[in-house]
Amino acid sequence: MIPQNQQPQFINTILSYFLGLLFLGNLAYLICTYPNVSQWEYGNILRINGFTLLVWTLVTFFSALISNYSKNYLKGFRYHTKFSMLSLGFTLSIMVFVMANHIALLLITWFLMGVFMSQLIGVDSRWGEAREASKFAFRYFAAGSFFLSAGVLLLAFQTGGFTLSGILVKVNSLPQHITLLSGLCIITAALIQSAIYPFHRWLLSAMTAPTPASALMHAGFVNGSGILLTLFSVLLFASNTLIILFVVGGLAAVIAQFAKLLQVNVKQKLACSTIAQMGFMIMQCGLGFFNAAVVHLILHGFYKSYLFLSAGEEIGYARPSRPVQVKIKPLQAVIVLFWGILGAFIFAYLTGKGIKMNSGIFLTLIVAITVGQATYNIVKEQSLSVIQKTILPPLLFLSGITIYALIYKVITELMHDMPMSEVPVPLSLIEIIFGVIFLTGFFIMKLGIYYKYPKAYVKLLNITQPSKKTVLMFKSK
Repeated sequence: MIPQNQQPQFINTILSYFLGLLFLGNLAYLICTYPNVSQWEYGNILRINGFTLLVWTLVTFFSALISNYSKNYLKGFRYHTKFSMLSLGFTLSIMVFVMANHIALLLITWFLMGVFMSQLIGVDSRWGEAREASKFAFRYFAAGSFFLSAGVLLLAFQTGGFTLSGILVKVNSLPQHITLLSGLCIITAALIQSAIYPFHRWLLSAMTAPTPASALMHAGFVNGSGILLTLFSVLLFASNTLIILFVVGGLAAVIAQFAKLLQVNVKQKLACSTIAQMGFMIMQCGLGFFNAAVVHLILHGFYKSYLFLSAGEEIGYARPSRPVQVKIKPLQAVIVLFWGILGAFIFAYLTGKGIKMNSGIFLTLIVAITVGQATYNIVKEQSLSVIQKTILPPLLFLSGITIYALIYKVITELMHDMPMSEVPVPLSLIEIIFGVIFLTGFFIMKLGIYYKYPKAYVKLLNITQPSKKTVLMFKSK
C-alpha cells in the first residue's frame, strides 16, 4: 500500500516510465523497419506510415524527457500530477492527430491539442496571471480550430469525401476559388498555432507556464503547424498559396530576430527565437520543401527544449556595462565570405538543394548566412588564438552540414509516401524581391543600423509585449 502523501510522486514516476517505454518502442520499430516502413490502415479512420512513426518517436522523446525532468523540478508542486496527466493527454492527442485519416478525428485531436496546452499554461490555477494566460491562449487555439474546421469541411463537402486521403485525391479537380479559400483557412490555423505575426501574442503571454510546460510548448506544440501544412501540401500547391507561406514566414523570421534583441527576460528572448524559427519553417514550406520543414521542426525541438530546461543557468546578477564594440577587419570579412560560400556549395552537393535555378536556392542562401554568422562569431572572439580561429570554422560547419544532410536524407526517405513533400517551385519575381528584402533586413540587424531609429525600436518593443492581464495584475490582491 502506497502512503497517501507519496501517491502523486508514484503516479508521476509511472507516467514518466510509460512515456520512456513508448519512445523506445517507437524508435526500435522505426529502426527495424527503416527504410521499408509499410503503411497500415484501419478502415477510413486511421493511417500509419513512416511519417507517422517519425512524429510519434519525436513527440514521445520530448514528452519522456520533460516528464523525467519534471520529477525533480516540480517535486512538491501542488499540481505536479495534474501537469503530468495534461502532458500525457497532449502527447496522445498529437499521436492520434498525425495518424488520423477521418477528418472528424483530425479536427477533434487538433482542438484537443489546444485544450491540453492551454491547461498546461494555466496549470497553477491559484495564480491569477496564469489563469488569464490560459484563457488568452485558448481563445487563439479555438480560433485556429475554427479556421481549420472551416477549411477542411469546405473540402469535404465539395469532394463528397470525409477522409484526408480521399479529399487530397480529388482536390485538384475542385474550382480554384474553393481550394484558395480552403487553403487560406488552413494556413491561418497553422499561423495561429506557430504564433506567427499577428497571432504571436499568445506565446509571449504564456511565459507563466512552468518551465517544463514551456519546453513542451516550444518543442512540440508550435511545431504542429509544420505537420499540418505537410499533411495538406497537395492543397497548398493546388491553391497556389505557397507564396503566402514564403512571404509571411520570411517576414516573421526577420521581425522576430529583431524583437529578440530587445528582450531582457530569458523566456521572452526564447519566445521571440521560437517565432523566428517557426517563420523559417513556414518559409521552407512556401518554397515547396516540406521535408526540409520537418527536419527544421525536429532540430528546433531538440534545440529549444534544451534551452528552456537550462534557462535557469542563464539567470544571475551582473553590473550593467557597455558592450565591447568589435569591428570586423577586412581580412576577417574575406574569411567569413569564403567559408559562407564554401559551406553553401557543400550543402548543395550533399542535399541536392540549390543546384538548379529554383526555390532551393533560398535554402542554400540561408545556409551560407548561417555559416557566415558562425564564422563571424569565431573570428571576432578575442579569447581565441589565431590557430583556433583557423581550425574551428571548417570543423564546425563541415560536421554540422554533414549531420544535417544525413538527417535530411533519412527523413526524406521516411516521407517517401507523403504526396509532394519535396517539390521545388520555379523562381518568381516576388520571391527574388523578397529575398533581397530578407538579406537587407539581416545585414541591418547584424550591423546595428536599427539603433539609429528609436521609433522603430519602440514600435517593435510594443508589439512584442504579452497581454496586460497576464503580467502582474493580481499581486496586490
